[in-house]
Amino acid sequence: VILLWHNCLRNHNKSKKMKKIVSLLIIVVLFCSCSEYQKALKNDDVAAKFEVATKMYDAGKYSKAIRLFEQLASSYRGKPQAEKLFYMFSQSYYKTKQYYLAGYQFESFVSGYPRSEKVQEAAFLGAYSYSKLAPAYSLDQTDTVKALEKLQTFIESYPNSEYIAQANEAVKVLNGKLEKKAYENAKGYNTISDYKSALIAFDNFIADFPGTPLKEDALFYKYDSAYKLAINSIPSKMEERLNVAKVAYGNLIKFNGATKYKKEADEMNARVETDLQKFTK
Repeated sequence: VILLWHNCLRNHNKSKKMKKIVSLLIIVVLFCSCSEYQKALKNDDVAAKFEVATKMYDAGKYSKAIRLFEQLASSYRGKPQAEKLFYMFSQSYYKTKQYYLAGYQFESFVSGYPRSEKVQEAAFLGAYSYSKLAPAYSLDQTDTVKALEKLQTFIESYPNSEYIAQANEAVKVLNGKLEKKAYENAKGYNTISDYKSALIAFDNFIADFPGTPLKEDALFYKYDSAYKLAINSIPSKMEERLNVAKVAYGNLIKFNGATKYKKEADEMNARVETDLQKFTK
């Protein structure tokens, strides 16, 4: 028993020593890595700096790689290794979610190295980076429009690319934001009782997004806007506006005879028909 206890104690001590050695080795490796990186930052030898930058990139330490690539960019432009450097530079921005800078760098890569085997990937990631900058639909959509333009250019330039499916999916998402924005803008006019503007906005929305899943809603709120504009009109304009509302009702029912808005729409239409009869006497 005593011998067994001594053996267990010896094995336990060995295990503790081994853990200490492993921990020490990890600390040494990290220290050497940090030391190597810090030296590279201050080193004027661009070849040595490039070697460390590549190590940082391969190790997934993209932020550190970026600092070195920034120092190397002007020195390597036009050199044989520049293509590799600027590809890694672009990817590092992308991996760290700095999408504006990634988009810019990928576009520069495509322009500078049009024959590169990485050109299609760079062209896609450049355009896709801009899509990552697109905000929620409720905000200004300038970046969304820009991203769509970039993606459309990619699709037209590389119609057989392996990235086409991803590009089309990104376009679908971005168009969804513009679609939702346009719908909410139009509905907003209805909410604040600016029915003239609502009618124009809903007409534009339906024309711009003919396949929208929001079409039934748009047709109803267009009708609602036309109806409220008509019944609140001065007598000289009421008949014309009631007829516009009647047409809007017809378009809604034609689109979906069992619309979820049918009860409300039918009640409104009954009022329209009643009011129109006053002008036939």
